[in-house]
Amino acid sequence: MSLHGLVSVTIGVPNTGETGAYYADFGLTPEGDGWYSTADAGRQLRIVPAPTRRLVEMRVGVDDPDDLARAAASLERLSVPAALGGMSLETAEPVTGTRVFLDVAARIQQPPVAAERYNGPGRPERPSTRAPGFFRPGPVRPRKLGHAVLGSTDHQRSTSFFTDGLGFKISDRIAGVGAFMRCSTDHHNVLVLAAPVNFLHHTSWQVDDVDEVGRGAFAMLEGQPERHVWGLGRHYAGSNFFWYLKDPAGNFSEYYADMDCIVDDQLWTPEDLEGARGLFAWGPPPPPSFLHPEDLAAMMTGAHAPR
Repeated sequence: MSLHGLVSVTIGVPNTGETGAYYADFGLTPEGDGWYSTADAGRQLRIVPAPTRRLVEMRVGVDDPDDLARAAASLERLSVPAALGGMSLETAEPVTGTRVFLDVAARIQQPPVAAERYNGPGRPERPSTRAPGFFRPGPVRPRKLGHAVLGSTDHQRSTSFFTDGLGFKISDRIAGVGAFMRCSTDHHNVLVLAAPVNFLHHTSWQVDDVDEVGRGAFAMLEGQPERHVWGLGRHYAGSNFFWYLKDPAGNFSEYYADMDCIVDDQLWTPEDLEGARGLFAWGPPPPPSFLHPEDLAAMMTGAHAPR
């Protein structure tokens, strides 16, 4: 795959100070100029002022300039404007208006994290010892940006932009609703969903394991239970553990762990998922506000304001 990863996202919000403080609490490190970094991939989130919450920009890594030229030719066939210059290609998703850059960039290198020792039937992995997760020092810090989910008023056209234009691959589909797409070996880096208005649904951030999903969420909810959205659970599409929270602008953010990795395309068969199966394998059912965020109507009428 010539595409190799989601490099960064820029989100626009009316309340940059509050939103930035939230993502610092979430475990991202403030770097100045609106940027926040992850442990393994550096600056991956930028927060900028905007009248309403939205995904302003997405950057995707490629290996070399030939990859940019191939994407430029594909976008031209779709009649999508693109500017090719040096080590970058700039375009825009035609439905949501999100700016998308393909950048020649080094691949993210993640140091391996030792697997937690979980006891099982007939398999005492940690005899006479408490689970090591109890003794982890300090707050949870996300390892990298995993994916972004967009609501689109024409999800088929948006999906075609990412797949036929940029070269993303489809991992699974939610029948008639959306497509999970990847630009790396992760199960998905972008999900586009049918929606009555274009908006950013959530960003998702990788942590070490399910203990970190739980530790991170509990720390975020201490004294601020209104941040809770949905979790703990496990998705079917992607297989990852999840917990969703809400930032002050209304965007959801997800801690995730144990995502499916597709390292050989020939060994993976995309599925067309029906109903709840595409959302979760176990856990509490998703609340109505997850499927239809409370500010959608306000965004449709232009009256959106953060809560």
